[in-house]
Amino acid sequence: MSNSDAAAQHMDGIYRYQRYIYDASRKYYLLGRDRLLDEMEVPAGGTVLEVACGTGRNLIRAARRYPNARLYGFDVSNEMLATARSSIARAGLSDRIVVAYGDATDFACDDIFGVPAFDRVIVSYALSMIPHWRGALEQAATAVAPGGALYVVDFGDQEGLPRWFKKGLHAWLAKFSVRPRQELETELAQLARRRGLTAYNKRLYRGYATYAVVTRQPGTVSAQVAI
Repeated sequence: MSNSDAAAQHMDGIYRYQRYIYDASRKYYLLGRDRLLDEMEVPAGGTVLEVACGTGRNLIRAARRYPNARLYGFDVSNEMLATARSSIARAGLSDRIVVAYGDATDFACDDIFGVPAFDRVIVSYALSMIPHWRGALEQAATAVAPGGALYVVDFGDQEGLPRWFKKGLHAWLAKFSVRPRQELETELAQLARRRGLTAYNKRLYRGYATYAVVTRQPGTVSAQVAI
């Protein structure tokens, strides 16, 4: 079994039933997602890719926020994709949002969507669920078009919160195979240096979440970097 197949099987096992209540339950603790979507300022006629798009919730909100944008998303869980396609259809957005199967650690946008790169790339609360998360971050950066930006939000180090809260949160998240990446801020800075990009990072809610924007200047070329 390939790594992608193993990841898909694992995620499908987690979300086979959770997908029905995912959006209703996660809105209480996946904080910062809507801020990211509101601030990413997609250019008119621009393209948006969400890595590990899950139920399609973010893509639907972004489509409504940016009515001239074209949106794409992929996920390794076919269970979540089934929910995403259903939700997108109910929202009447099937003509603007395309979702497909894909592995965040090994994907080629041109092969999946026929689009080489995107004006905005989103990774929302996915790195904390991907074992090879550094590779996923590199892949996401590769998908950013010149003049575009990668937007990331995920669990932070909770440095400004009580220790009991951090301990309880980590124990709860572990039940869903979620592990906050304590090195995320450092990795984002290193990624920017390796690729000649510009990184902006902000801690939200006393460190509960990390919110970052990594931009590629116009005229620069996206290149794969070994890690």
